Amino acid sequence: MTETTPLDEAHAAMQAAPEDDALRLRYWERFAETPLSLLLEAEATGDDIAPRLIEEEGVPYLLAFDREDRLAEFAGAPAPTAGLSGRGLAEMLAGQGVGVALNPGAPSQMLVPPDALTWLAATLGQGPAEAEARPVALHPPGQVPDALTEALGRRLAGAAGLARAAWLAGVEWDGGGRGHLLAVTGARPGAEPALAAAVNEALTFSGLEAGALDVVFLPESDPMLARLDRVGLRFDIPDPPRPRPPGRDPGTPPRLR
Repeated sequence: MTETTPLDEAHAAMQAAPEDDALRLRYWERFAETPLSLLLEAEATGDDIAPRLIEEEGVPYLLAFDREDRLAEFAGAPAPTAGLSGRGLAEMLAGQGVGVALNPGAPSQMLVPPDALTWLAATLGQGPAEAEARPVALHPPGQVPDALTEALGRRLAGAAGLARAAWLAGVEWDGGGRGHLLAVTGARPGAEPALAAAVNEALTFSGLEAGALDVVFLPESDPMLARLDRVGLRFDIPDPPRPRPPGRDPGTPPRLR
């Protein structure tokens, strides 16, 4: 039996409940995170690639697969490929009028239209806003939806090596406001924007309307960490992965030619 992939599972869940917005958002989150293999017409030249295209109702579609064996089976012979995440594909193709033929012949096969890629790129591009405030009290996080804690867990697990740990807690600010914060410690220098963006995307893909979550970065010597450990929900962030063998970075969009 062919092993199913996380993208297969997210697609099946979405198809089984087409009216469930949360499952649809979960699918697009999974699509954005998934490393994909693109079928090419010829070997890549530097950062330039020439994807193989098919056409459906006058719309061109790139061919992309979440498993190399699926690509090989579809191609029927050795073929040049390029690696790129779903996020990278959306950023590369936004506004270009080109879609993605995803996993043809597999359980998660789908024609992703150009407008869906443009929407995804815009959604992923919505960065967090910066603000300055001082927390005066911390509380257990309380009634936080499971969708948000699960999304945070996935995003922080994907931030391996960028920080040591994070805590979700209820907060009261010095200006009188109340809400929730995610306190991150042990952040690698320069990693704060990427971590804040990951938290912002977790909130976006959790499906919560008008949700807000503040992110603060604390040094490992900050006394607030002891309070957070008592009342907060802790997320341990994995160590950095081992170095990848030489090859194309799937998170860096190449140039089309």
